[in-house]
Amino acid sequence: MNDRLRTVLGQRGVSPEALAEVCEVDPKTVSRWLGGRIPHPRHRFRAARHLRVEETFLWPPAPPEHPGRPLDGSGTELVGTYQNRASVPRDVWLALLRGARHEISVLVFSGTFFAQSNPHIAEMLSERAADGVRVRLCFGDPAGRAVSVRGREEGIGDTLAAKIRASLTYYRPLLGRSPCALRLHDTTLYASLFRYDDNLLVNPHIWGQPASANPLLHLKRVDGTGWFDAYARSFGAIWAAARPWAPEEERTAGHGQDRVLQRPDRPQGEHPHPGQQPAGGR
Repeated sequence: MNDRLRTVLGQRGVSPEALAEVCEVDPKTVSRWLGGRIPHPRHRFRAARHLRVEETFLWPPAPPEHPGRPLDGSGTELVGTYQNRASVPRDVWLALLRGARHEISVLVFSGTFFAQSNPHIAEMLSERAADGVRVRLCFGDPAGRAVSVRGREEGIGDTLAAKIRASLTYYRPLLGRSPCALRLHDTTLYASLFRYDDNLLVNPHIWGQPASANPLLHLKRVDGTGWFDAYARSFGAIWAAARPWAPEEERTAGHGQDRVLQRPDRPQGEHPHPGQQPAGGR
């Protein structure tokens, strides 16, 4: 059985009959492909191009008869690429979220689009957690140095910190709901990560550009030595160093508005020095 072809068809919302029409073959031929038969090269090319995946992911090359060192999985774990994050169909995000059975892990600075493109994101994550899925969301610390530096590099200053505080408001319902956890990191972020079990969407960061303008890679785990696991390990390291999000430490300026971090060394109710701009106040 070609489970990869079947999975990608489901994620893209393409029926076997529609793929048969694109490849100009009988639908029974596509059924044979799903059963494990290898298509003709020109049909493999057409199918992979239509499904926006690497041909070698759907039909990996046969292993050598006399293997040397183990294969590293790179080249077969790349499901597809997108010109930018907006190019990823909304149905792909929803299908991956709904299909997760063990883990949903997100690593971003603000991740504003993640909630704005799906107003029911907190409810859906809560439902997945109720089914036993471990949910880990890691956002940039709006009071941290990494967010400040990134804001300057993108030319938006304090706006990034404000975006993070606004984004976090969407996820308040998840607090205290095991196995959900929300943390804030203060680390240089080279890529935003969105993991759904063995599927990983990697959004690399280009200096000076917002993550939304950068390419996105869709990886599927093949073994323990490829790109997927390298990114997964980086998430684990950042998650371990991140601090739990404690909104009670913040003073709410109003519903849906920016928030000002109540620093531990400032007594409750004390205002910043006259003329000093509160964090995220611009």
